[in-house]
Amino acid sequence: MNTTEGKPGAAAVEEMAREAAAWCAMHGLVVGDRADPRSGTVPGVGLVHAPISLLPSRLPESFWSQACELAPLFNELVDRVSLDGDFLQDSLSKTRQVDDFTSRLLDIHRKMMDANKEENIRLGLHRSDYMLDSETNSLLQIELNTISVSFPGLCSIVTELHRTLINQYGNLLCLDAKRVPGNDASRQFAKALAKAWDEFNVDSAVVMMIVQPEERNMYDQYWIVKYLRESHGVTTIRKTLSEVEAEGQVLPDGTLVVNDRKVAVVYFRAGYTPNDYPSEAEWSARLLMEQSSAVKCPSISYHLVGTKKIQQELAKPNVLERFLENKEEIAKLRQCFAGLWSLDDEEVVKSAIENPDLFVLKPQREGGGLFYAVTYEYYFAH
Repeated sequence: MNTTEGKPGAAAVEEMAREAAAWCAMHGLVVGDRADPRSGTVPGVGLVHAPISLLPSRLPESFWSQACELAPLFNELVDRVSLDGDFLQDSLSKTRQVDDFTSRLLDIHRKMMDANKEENIRLGLHRSDYMLDSETNSLLQIELNTISVSFPGLCSIVTELHRTLINQYGNLLCLDAKRVPGNDASRQFAKALAKAWDEFNVDSAVVMMIVQPEERNMYDQYWIVKYLRESHGVTTIRKTLSEVEAEGQVLPDGTLVVNDRKVAVVYFRAGYTPNDYPSEAEWSARLLMEQSSAVKCPSISYHLVGTKKIQQELAKPNVLERFLENKEEIAKLRQCFAGLWSLDDEEVVKSAIENPDLFVLKPQREGGGLFYAVTYEYYFAH
């Protein structure tokens, strides 16, 4: 094979791609094929390998350690902000005027506030997205996701794929598989869901995963179902929002029952985009679940904290101090904030028009269809 040190030639890359595609099929690193109309509704039909990179991205280990250190700080911040209903309502008051979807979420949130609804058990499965800023050589947070964080199941397998390819083609790549950090996200997600189920303390209850009617990423979700069952003995049911509306009810004691099954945890893998609410039935289902005593992952409050507007508000001077006390932790969080500005700021808008290469216009909510996530892993650079 033609190759230069650390850079395999075209023939080697083609061989690696074939090996990777076969490996994906053998190990469940798959998604539904859009070319098959049944691939999003019938498991096992129309499978293709997930979008992957053949090799992990290089990342200085110091930045990896920084991101790991920041994770629990952001989790604490999300929880603190979620408990301040007035802050959420006030911060999103202008957003609701131009975004019907956020407005409907705020309506549900307001109803929970008016009812003094408390979430005594709160569960968040979050993901922070970072980029390295070449100008400052720093790790900057691009966004924080609080609902329907995808790919924990598949990303865990990507780690093993990359290690396999590096071991197999190590003499061409000049890489060390031991430098690829472990990724146990799928088992950790299952562990967190099982912990919430355990805290709910009803042995016969289930975890209910809210899914889209057509879900080509179902296999990522089924990895979590597998670990919930095999490692924790917890049963999972999959329901769409419309099915919850048709089959669900809240008992006088607050228990959520769907198709005669008591629900301990509602795990949202849908409900983050207006497309998931084509009728009032879906909105009724969302309200029904919020009114129940089931643990919501996320609750309506956690969901709202993940909006870009709230992240922009948190980046303003002195706002973090409203929610956190530790000055050192506040400094660590603020250090990773990228510049976030509202379109209300005329000077920023003018600057963006004059220097478009320096700015990115991001959608307010998740699932806008403007970005496509590629499943990838990191490789520690020396």
